[in-house]
Amino acid sequence: MKKEENGLKKMESLAEAHRAFGLQKPQHPLISLINGVYTKVDGTGLPHYHVLGFYKIAYKPKLNGKLKYGQSYYDFDEGGLLFASPGQIIGGNDVDVSACSEYTLLIHPDFFLGYPLAKTIKQYGFFSYSTNETLHLSEDEKVTIFEIFKMIEKELFSRIDDFSQDVVIAQIELFLNYANRFYKRQFITRKAVSHDLLQKLEEVLDQYFANETSLRQGLPTVGYLAECVNLSPSYLSDMLRSLIGQNAQQYIHDKLIEKAKESLSTTNLTVQEVAYGLGFEHSQSFSKLFKTKTDLSPLEFRRSFN
Repeated sequence: MKKEENGLKKMESLAEAHRAFGLQKPQHPLISLINGVYTKVDGTGLPHYHVLGFYKIAYKPKLNGKLKYGQSYYDFDEGGLLFASPGQIIGGNDVDVSACSEYTLLIHPDFFLGYPLAKTIKQYGFFSYSTNETLHLSEDEKVTIFEIFKMIEKELFSRIDDFSQDVVIAQIELFLNYANRFYKRQFITRKAVSHDLLQKLEEVLDQYFANETSLRQGLPTVGYLAECVNLSPSYLSDMLRSLIGQNAQQYIHDKLIEKAKESLSTTNLTVQEVAYGLGFEHSQSFSKLFKTKTDLSPLEFRRSFN
């Protein structure tokens, strides 16, 4: 287990993770499925903050923590699926990372080499969600996920032949597609949370421009918005895409155009002044975005009001 310059512990191999869990070496160096029901797992060997060199998918039946954004908290004591990608920091004060998982799937990126999933796995945004953005499963969804866990477990422990890797890769891809579907359902069913989120985003951007933060910090970024609502950038973008059909960057662009239209139609500010007021470093970039969004240049838009 390596110590990084910033003090974080990095686990490069599955063998290191097994040692941290107090387990024997994995049967396969690139993939491991730990069944917490039948295997005694001791998570005390895990550093509080650590960085993985591999993918991790875990179902925890009990999580002690709260999801927070704005001034609101949302319990997730019922447990759920957690996803982590290589290079992601795991740990924190809000979540008990040593809590026992019912299933833990560890996959080194090299396991996917030669398969399309080596590239397409990066399209599953939930691997970059933070720990407090867990996927909560309904009872039916849990049955589906557990069936796939069991299929992978059976393949890894009882069928080692020329087709094993092909089959396991297909099972992992099936798992990820179901997780993608269930996350979309979660965005839709948590309407109260979603409505509060949209309202909070509106307030954040309104204050950003009203307080002239744009003059000091430039254009509002996805990272800034995500931090303001205590979500990861990926989760915020995926949630917005599910709710309004736009990712976070597109949402910001639309708000910039709304503010620009307001200034162009109600003030005598020059196009350059409007651009700088919104946080653009170069007015040409502003004019290009405005033209893309409205099919009019800023001056053409202003003339339409005269």
